[in-house]
Amino acid sequence: MDLSVVIPLFNEDESLPELSAWIEKVMLENNFSYEVIFIDDGSNDDSWKVIEELRIQNNHIKGIKFQRNYGKSAALNEGFKAAQGDVIITMDADMQDSPDEIPELRRMIVEDGFDMVSGWKKKRYDNTLTKNIPSKLFNAAARRSSKIKLHDFNCGLKSYKSKVVKSIEIYGEMHRYIPILAKWAGFRKIGEKVVEHRARKYGVTKFGWERFINGFLDLFSIMFVGKFGKRPMHFFGLWGTLCFFAGFIIFSYLTISKFFFDVTGMTQRPIFFVALLVMIIGSQLFLAGFIGELIARNSPERNNYLVEKKSGINQ
Repeated sequence: MDLSVVIPLFNEDESLPELSAWIEKVMLENNFSYEVIFIDDGSNDDSWKVIEELRIQNNHIKGIKFQRNYGKSAALNEGFKAAQGDVIITMDADMQDSPDEIPELRRMIVEDGFDMVSGWKKKRYDNTLTKNIPSKLFNAAARRSSKIKLHDFNCGLKSYKSKVVKSIEIYGEMHRYIPILAKWAGFRKIGEKVVEHRARKYGVTKFGWERFINGFLDLFSIMFVGKFGKRPMHFFGLWGTLCFFAGFIIFSYLTISKFFFDVTGMTQRPIFFVALLVMIIGSQLFLAGFIGELIARNSPERNNYLVEKKSGINQ
């Protein structure tokens, strides 16, 4: 199969028929073998009903329906598991991404040899104050910390080699930083393509103000997990050792002052309590490292979601 188009959605019943028809037109024009996987993230409108109706008309369309809303990362994770194409395309269901970009995104993977290609919505129709400016800050921070030269990490329109999406797992709200996950998995040939950003035709945005905080928190999380996820003791043990050693030095100084220089009132000096506090913090960090090592080596499946229905997907 040439292509799998993975589309997460939440309450997008109005846009699905038009989007499906547009994707089908592009696929037929380019003679691609393909599948379109819609992941209904617990919609409370008629999205799933529309998906089932579309599948009757076009058996290339498949669907996964979550029992409740888990978020875009969970939807993408399940879509990636089900995808069978040699190249995977992700796009949003709100008609702001153009299916006409699909052939070139695929060509860059197949012919130019990129592991993944991220879209760059150079000209946007979003609110400048509430979305564009925060996005620029997130992208600048992600670019600086990851050393990946992309302008738009969070663009929903991307293409991947199948091996890439099968090698990463997306959880929480890590969909913003899939290029970083891919890099940590060893895929370093990451390209970028300027893509069309279309004005929203149906519905309203599903992301609120909390994305401003979550974006930076997710970046810190992903950088930490990428570097220390398999060796947490290297982080916690290092800082625990330094803290405990600093506290021990202070405590030794106070003890020597007490017995050799006849300094009285050791426990009345503020630095005594600083020494105790630092040693306790160091011990706790060390224990956190041990616990982290145990969890890292014995963690069960993290990405289990309640899937209510599937259509065209092998059970």
